[in-house]
Amino acid sequence: MTSTSTSTTNVTPALRTATITVARRTAWLAAALFWTAFAILEGVNHGWLAGALALLFLVLPDLTFLVALDEAPRMAKGQLAPRAVPYYNAMHRALVPLTLLVAYAFGPFAWPPAFAALCGWLAHISYDRAFGYGLRTKEGFQRG
Repeated sequence: MTSTSTSTTNVTPALRTATITVARRTAWLAAALFWTAFAILEGVNHGWLAGALALLFLVLPDLTFLVALDEAPRMAKGQLAPRAVPYYNAMHRALVPLTLLVAYAFGPFAWPPAFAALCGWLAHISYDRAFGYGLRTKEGFQRG
């Protein structure tokens, strides 16, 4: 009679971290696709203004660098000017459009283009997180 022993393989911390990162990014990508589909649906159902606002808010968060465009030549590669960081971080926090979305859903305000804009904004944030971009440090570098 032979006995087979099962060896327990320990997962290294690096592998565990990599697995968590892939899982998070996959979840963010799923959210990005959801919000994109919702924004498109709102544009189709409610006309050009809803579609235009969804598209505008899809790109608007990255335009915050314009706040300190004059400082760009003096910044290191990948660094955002510190003066622009508060605006950039405010526009890249998912809690901001999610809070506005809840207020829209439960409030007396009903204007579909605003909802489409919030969907576009959430899609932008979700794509950024899915591709590894997040908030910035006060010096303007990506947080680690």
